[in-house]
Amino acid sequence: MLARRQALGLASTLALPSLARAQGRGPDGWPNGRTVSVVIPFTPGGGTDVVARVVMDGFAESFGGNFVMDHRPGATTTLGTRHVARARPDGLTLLVGSNSAFSQAPFAYRNLGYDPLTDFTHISLLFASAYLLVANPKWQSFAQVIDAAKKAPGAISYATWGVGSTAHLLMLDMNARTGTEMLHVPFGGPAPALTEILAGRVDMMFTTFAPARGHLLDGRLRALAAPHEERLAAAPNVPTTAELGLQGLLVSAWWCLAAPTGLPVPLATALEQGVRSAVLRPAAQKPIEDFGLLPLPLGPAAFLERTKKDLALNAELMRRAGIVPE
Repeated sequence: MLARRQALGLASTLALPSLARAQGRGPDGWPNGRTVSVVIPFTPGGGTDVVARVVMDGFAESFGGNFVMDHRPGATTTLGTRHVARARPDGLTLLVGSNSAFSQAPFAYRNLGYDPLTDFTHISLLFASAYLLVANPKWQSFAQVIDAAKKAPGAISYATWGVGSTAHLLMLDMNARTGTEMLHVPFGGPAPALTEILAGRVDMMFTTFAPARGHLLDGRLRALAAPHEERLAAAPNVPTTAELGLQGLLVSAWWCLAAPTGLPVPLATALEQGVRSAVLRPAAQKPIEDFGLLPLPLGPAAFLERTKKDLALNAELMRRAGIVPE
């Protein structure tokens, strides 16, 4: 499968250099040698950095110019997302965002400061995110955690990157299905949350694979479950939630590329094409494999369709979880 993807990537990128040489840059010379700010609404060190790097390196090859990460974490990723929604639509401010900001935060914040459907130029979905339930190694198994949580309600703690985030909803669903009650400890992103788990001050969290990968490999974290229909190729020894008796406890998490609404159509089209080239580059295949990034349909139509679908699904999840917009 990897060899096939690499072959597809090579076939795609063989045509890319000639196109780049012929055109030199994007429409109207974009970015005209200027620096493009790629806003990351998470703390540094998470899976979004890996996704952003795949896209940025591809864009640098396709368009020239300088692409830099601009980390703006906070408020369940809405601070950075709001910044992009209010930026000028000149192509110099882009967002590598996620489902947290587009399909979950609208139910967690009363004054969100942006509309996920109307305040952005939707360029493309990027990847789906592989998720794991990880814990301090003192926890040997999922069953041990659930048993301890049942014996001492509120004594076991879990981290997230904010109320209404994917990590939060997954844990609320897990607690409801297992009849447990745990202490919620929110952070600004996965990296600081994992630091507290490594130190033993917080017990566990649902997280994207990328920030946990190194800690799992060296044994400083233990993976207890994967909320996917099938075992992950990147973590084949970790049981799925279905295998553990939690049918239907599944993640819907994804990354996307967006810009402020009003981005000129030729530039939006060029960026969409740039995304396709970026994710198929041979150089991108290793990080995609290593960090458990899962393919998604590309383009603005798929992005909008997924956002609308998840908004409808999450409305019901938030209602059942009793989350009221703050």
